[in-house]
Amino acid sequence: MCGICGIARTSSSQPIDPAILTAMCREIVHRGPDDEGIFILQNVGLGNRRLSIIDLAGGHQPLSNEDGTIWIAHNGEVYNFPDLREELIGRGHAFNTRSDTETIVHAYEEWGEEFVQKLRGMFAFAIWDQKKEWLLLVRDRVGVKPLYYTLLQDGTLVFGSELKTILVHPGVKRELEPKALDLFLTLEYIPAPYSIFKNIHKLPAGCFLAYKKGAVTIVKYWDIYPEDNEEKAEARPVPASLPAVMDELYALLKESVRLRLVSDVPLGAFLSGGIDSSAIVGLMRELGASPLKTFSIGFKDTSYNELDYARRIARKFDTEHEEFILEPQALELSQKLVRHLDEPFGDFSIFPTYLVSKMARSSVKVILSGDGGDEIFGGYEHYQAQKLARIPAMPLLGRALRPAVGKFRPSEQKKGFWNKTRRFSQGFEHPGSLRHLRWMMFQSNRAKKNLYSDALKAELGGIPKIKDSLPFSELLAGLRGFDRTNGELYLDLKAYLADDIMVKVDRMSMAVSLEAREPLLDHKLIEYAFRLPGRLKLHGLTTKWIFKKTMERLLPKENIYRSKEGFSIPIKHWLRTELKDLVQATLSEKRIREEGLFNFGPIQRMMEAHIAGKENYSHELWALLVFEIWKENYL
Repeated sequence: MCGICGIARTSSSQPIDPAILTAMCREIVHRGPDDEGIFILQNVGLGNRRLSIIDLAGGHQPLSNEDGTIWIAHNGEVYNFPDLREELIGRGHAFNTRSDTETIVHAYEEWGEEFVQKLRGMFAFAIWDQKKEWLLLVRDRVGVKPLYYTLLQDGTLVFGSELKTILVHPGVKRELEPKALDLFLTLEYIPAPYSIFKNIHKLPAGCFLAYKKGAVTIVKYWDIYPEDNEEKAEARPVPASLPAVMDELYALLKESVRLRLVSDVPLGAFLSGGIDSSAIVGLMRELGASPLKTFSIGFKDTSYNELDYARRIARKFDTEHEEFILEPQALELSQKLVRHLDEPFGDFSIFPTYLVSKMARSSVKVILSGDGGDEIFGGYEHYQAQKLARIPAMPLLGRALRPAVGKFRPSEQKKGFWNKTRRFSQGFEHPGSLRHLRWMMFQSNRAKKNLYSDALKAELGGIPKIKDSLPFSELLAGLRGFDRTNGELYLDLKAYLADDIMVKVDRMSMAVSLEAREPLLDHKLIEYAFRLPGRLKLHGLTTKWIFKKTMERLLPKENIYRSKEGFSIPIKHWLRTELKDLVQATLSEKRIREEGLFNFGPIQRMMEAHIAGKENYSHELWALLVFEIWKENYL
């Protein structure tokens, strides 16, 4: 695992300044504290910060092929590199290291642009081909590893694993991208290809970028391809033998875990006690991983505590188990974590993800996590909500419920149910054509009309409709070939997973120099899962049905069929207590008016209602707080 950066210019008469490249590397030391390397060849420079996992002594980067005509800077892991290495040696390639990075170089030599189809893993890398005089940037299929780039006015390409390394370059301007701000406040994350800065972009997952003589071309090399039409997909027959499906699924899961156990340093697993992380731990034990270290996090607030479930799995599989109880450190952590994120990001679970990563890093250098199971097998409540919304009378009922649910004050024991009912009714403020996205939006267009200043609305050309924004305009148009449930999963795979979940896991684990591996996101497992009819995943209203049935052979039913809690925190309480002063100071009338992006009235009403306990505006207030902290740090 590493951090990469680089610069490419249009002419060899424009040499790269090594001081700039070195400064870019230093901004991502946390991604690779073990080693630093730079390569400069006139108008091209590659930089690398290395976290040594495989071939500790010989994997220094950037590295090249035998004659030095192809160079690479690589972030990630190619899990099938031993088999690829043997194949390439058989084809006459000579290796100087045992690293997976050198395997990528020779695969590119052997197969050209098709080489990426051979790679199985998580990666973001840059390849400079001296003979072709082009630079290739490649990001893995589902976006586990990040990659940002910008093309300057003079044709210079600047790229890096994180935004902060690109911002070091003196030619890069820091200008707010209003479209990205709107998407962030709507979704709590910024989807590719946008970043919060104008003219700095995320390379979308499953794509490569080719740069030659100042021109950029982006090519999609991987996707999930549906049937010809939705009706055909909906009618796809259930496989004749469900036991055979479960056997094949179990074998794929086990193979995916086995590939991710290759390491020259100690590794462990995150363990929440839910089905995803429990399955990973159980398969690690079945595959003979030893010692097997597991790490869990809990809260003093028992309504958010899942430690008992994690302990049950730790005992069953005899792991070396560690736990951490999260105290309200919100004031200190909020400032620290926003700086690690580079751009506004509203997912509350950055807190436990960072703290469990920090705890694990004291014992291991590599961690396996259960991320991806919800997006592949259908684990979220919004899939249930969308299915219920298709009942003819439900939209009318949902809209009728909204005023009553908003006024009702449930007991503490029933707050969870009423919050879900409230979110369900709020979803009907948005059109059904948005699919399940309407239950993942935290600002409606009506609310944004009040919140956004006239100046911001003018920059945006009004209040944008999310269905007209990238990537959703393309994704929504491409759903016609999926059955309904697989279409919902595809939306999350391409946007929410890549630009929310993977951002959270990558930044929070790399903040403490910990490599996170996600077995449930192996592309062969994903492709198999999408070949299964959606009704095997959302079976009635039972989420993850086929995955749960498959895991009955490995896990206790109490862990499989317990209600899903999510990896979150009591942020609504923190905003009323520990963070109250920060919220009021950061979202003050003076500051909001001087900034000119928002109207203060709606913010004031949300703060007063939330702090008084009359309403839960935790999502809206946290997003605004994060943006203001980010703006103070980066603009």
